[in-house]
Amino acid sequence: MGMWELVVILIVGLVVLGPERLPVAIRTVSRWIRTVKSVANSVKAEVNEELRVHELHANLKKAEQQNMNDLAPELQESVDELKKAAESVRHSYQSDSTKQTSKKD
Repeated sequence: MGMWELVVILIVGLVVLGPERLPVAIRTVSRWIRTVKSVANSVKAEVNEELRVHELHANLKKAEQQNMNDLAPELQESVDELKKAAESVRHSYQSDSTKQTSKKD
């Protein structure tokens, strides 16, 4: 929206709502806009993550079809990334089970 459109909206709001209720209405609308933006950003991040996981999964299938030999660099990179993720999960699981075992003693 341009500057003149905002001025027209402000004048109409001032006439309709009055000077007492206009600041409250502006705060409410700005809160709604912030909420909508945060929801949109979280959905966007989630979709991007799902696309990345799908791409990694497709690359892993290609690597399996090639029997993990003579992989293209992007396939090898995906396989390495998946191995690192699996190791981090395994380490966190092992440390959690170690903590639980030590709490029982």
